[in-house]
Amino acid sequence: MTQRILLLPVLIPILTGVAMILISHKRRFSPLLLEAIVTANSLLVWYIILSGAGRDSGALFFKLGTELSIYFRMDGMGTVFAGVVAILWPLATLYSFEYMEHDSHPRSFFALYTMTYGVTLGIALAGNLVTLYVFYEMLTLVTFPLVLHDRTREARRASRMYLYYSIGGAACAFMGLVFVLTYGTETTDFILGGVMGQSISELNVNVLLIMYVLAFFGFGVKSAIFPVQKWLPAASVAPTPVTALLHAVAVVKSGAFAILRLTYYSYGADFLRGTWAQYLVSGFVMFTIVYGSTMAVKEVHFKKRLAYSTISNLSYILLGACMMTPLGLVAALTHFVFHAFMKICSFFCAGVVMHRTPRNYVYELDGLGKRMPVTFACFTASAISLTGIPPFAGFISKWNIANAALEEPDALGVLAVCILIYSALMTAVYMFTIVVRLYWNEFKPRPNEQASDPSWKMLLPLVVFVIVFTALGIYSTPLTDYLMNIAKGVI
Repeated sequence: MTQRILLLPVLIPILTGVAMILISHKRRFSPLLLEAIVTANSLLVWYIILSGAGRDSGALFFKLGTELSIYFRMDGMGTVFAGVVAILWPLATLYSFEYMEHDSHPRSFFALYTMTYGVTLGIALAGNLVTLYVFYEMLTLVTFPLVLHDRTREARRASRMYLYYSIGGAACAFMGLVFVLTYGTETTDFILGGVMGQSISELNVNVLLIMYVLAFFGFGVKSAIFPVQKWLPAASVAPTPVTALLHAVAVVKSGAFAILRLTYYSYGADFLRGTWAQYLVSGFVMFTIVYGSTMAVKEVHFKKRLAYSTISNLSYILLGACMMTPLGLVAALTHFVFHAFMKICSFFCAGVVMHRTPRNYVYELDGLGKRMPVTFACFTASAISLTGIPPFAGFISKWNIANAALEEPDALGVLAVCILIYSALMTAVYMFTIVVRLYWNEFKPRPNEQASDPSWKMLLPLVVFVIVFTALGIYSTPLTDYLMNIAKGVI
């Protein structure tokens, strides 16, 4: 019975969102009640993590036939994703209350926003590939209306693109799932080292590698790997609380998390290491890093520049994964955690600008650092951290990725380090050109704009994010030790 507690963090936000939609629109929407529910759910997640509930046997939700089941289990990987989501969601919800205060459809927005929380936790707590896939599909369904929320022409176009890409990716991921079930040891449960059977012929190995590549790109749609990355910058038309979660927590991290599960817990790193599939996906990942960081330098729209930055940084996670080693998994998980806090901070800073002023482009930000000192102090900290400058967290994660790449010094590792250096240089260019404009150029006021810091509801999350990724940069040893234990199978 104690294992059933794993169902609650998934079901509570989903049922809360459904209730908000079903309740009459004449009844007053209560932000305080919603924040209490979301916060209580996050505390429940952390209780489960700290108590170790569900680590041994997990919880069966229901069966899909004789062999397939929806099953939740809190293993080491699950604690990483669920813990990050549980910290960020209450703060993102608080930020959203002020951002969406003048919106014409707040109830539907917050209903879907809250349901997305539950669905994302469903992915984090998934005990097998079937469960992960089902909730991965559900994530598309609940986030698609959020991209469409403003109902403008651009929003309709972006939401259609997001839907088409996601459906296509899900089809490819499904093929990978089928082949894991067919050629695995009669299970899709997540087992570190993979579940591939020992008696696989040479022909079947190549078929499985093809299916792995298809599934990698299928799940990689949500991680915006080239050439299926186009939807992410387009989705920047959505409200900033949505794009921040798309780019930092829910959607893109779900894609990266699914690839980590697929690589290390379904197919197995030993099965994939040294094969043509490893080199193929690594090549696309490294190209994506170069592409994203280069396009970010060229992009002049504030949120879209950060979107291209996300494309590049997500592939940092995948680059660690592609090393197919324990150290590679540690590096991937390190950037998985650190990037979430750095990127949601930078996106929320962009959201403050768009909420308080009509400015949307980089060349319109001149002098705003003096008018919004707290907001852009936080943005500057995130810029330094994303670039990889000590003592912030971004330096630690990039250092770990470089160490993983050089663990076995071959052409792949050396090329990966060169890519990291190039991307770090481009990151400095596209982030610090904004910082320079904020503080060194003259501010030119416009009529009817509130060029000042917002209220505490929007500032508190920013300050918390900065404190977290600064603390993680200064004292990262406990987390990296924990992640190493996950990679070794201890946790």
